[in-house]
Amino acid sequence: MDLARLSDDAEVISQGYARANGITRDETWFLLKLQEEVGELTQAFLMRTGQARAKGHTPGELVDRFGAELADVLCHVLLLARHHGVDLAEQVERKWLVWHPDSAPNTK
Repeated sequence: MDLARLSDDAEVISQGYARANGITRDETWFLLKLQEEVGELTQAFLMRTGQARAKGHTPGELVDRFGAELADVLCHVLLLARHHGVDLAEQVERKWLVWHPDSAPNTK
């Protein structure tokens, strides 16, 4: 999956969502929406691990819900980065991939 393409697609979907629901996507909204999605991920995690009520969901449904919430968080991270002009691919290269054992020696 291409990160830039996913960001483009998430942007189109988010714009449509905002239009349909009368939402102004400003810098506060992007951050708070991400926080909301992290909360939903937390709830899905707790339900999946038996630390919260399953609310009638089967174990398979709980696994699916956890995955869906992870996807929501990922897409909202991409949207937040895009809104602020952050090149996430570049930042991941600089912050994470330099530590990969196969990367060239550097001055980390």
